[in-house]
Amino acid sequence: MAEAREMRCMNNIAVKAAAFALMLSVCGLGFAHPEDELCHAGTGVIDPQLCALLAEMDRAGGDVAQDDPDELLAVFEAERGFMANLARYVWVGLGHILPGGLDHILFVVALFLAAQNLRSLIWLITAFTFAHSVTLALAATGVMVLPPSIVEPLIAFTIAFVAFENLFDSPTAKWRTVIVFVFGLIHGLGFAGFFGELGLPEGLFFSSLIGFNLGVEAGQGAVIGITAMVAGLANWLLRTLAMPNAYQYFITRPASALIGLIGLYWGCERLLGVG
Repeated sequence: MAEAREMRCMNNIAVKAAAFALMLSVCGLGFAHPEDELCHAGTGVIDPQLCALLAEMDRAGGDVAQDDPDELLAVFEAERGFMANLARYVWVGLGHILPGGLDHILFVVALFLAAQNLRSLIWLITAFTFAHSVTLALAATGVMVLPPSIVEPLIAFTIAFVAFENLFDSPTAKWRTVIVFVFGLIHGLGFAGFFGELGLPEGLFFSSLIGFNLGVEAGQGAVIGITAMVAGLANWLLRTLAMPNAYQYFITRPASALIGLIGLYWGCERLLGVG
């Protein structure tokens, strides 16, 4: 038992040393003996065991510093646990929405404007969330894949459809939840295209997928929260100005028209490949 603990400890130290050597080589620090510069700079700067291992590698000719950086990164990635990797990809998913996912932001805002009340908003967001989670998982595992040349224009046109539908008494309004579900399937394929380009760590696919999806949902929730606060402030202002019934005319319709035009423009641009 003691020998196993010691072996795990030495493995962790070796990984830290490899990562530290890679950091020095990438950053271009001109230290011939990094342990001389950092290990003796003062107490507590670097772990003493790590310093000793660095000194040993330096005496052996600095083999680690000359290794392939990709191999060193692979070792470092392999040491990351499930929860640590999940937390990392939550931030990746969140960043993909805020601030990176303007098309997704506009679609969610259009859904918010389409909702007649809190209950309908919950139904729309739930349908959309479930749908894009399904296709994200299917596409990420290679079960269902469509090229970006098809997916990206479709995403833009879904934005235009939902936004323009807010302007009229559409006959499809009663089927809105089903339509949003179908659109969510398309958006999930778009998320999967981005997810597949991340270069996932070996052996940590599912923690990466779960974390990324949780991050997307967190970003989506933040968009809804911000939109609700802005809409509430606008509604309060209109009531203060003795215009209690003007929300549809001054907020919902202009915002929906603008979002619809942007979505239509993006769709044509992506379809023609001129973006």
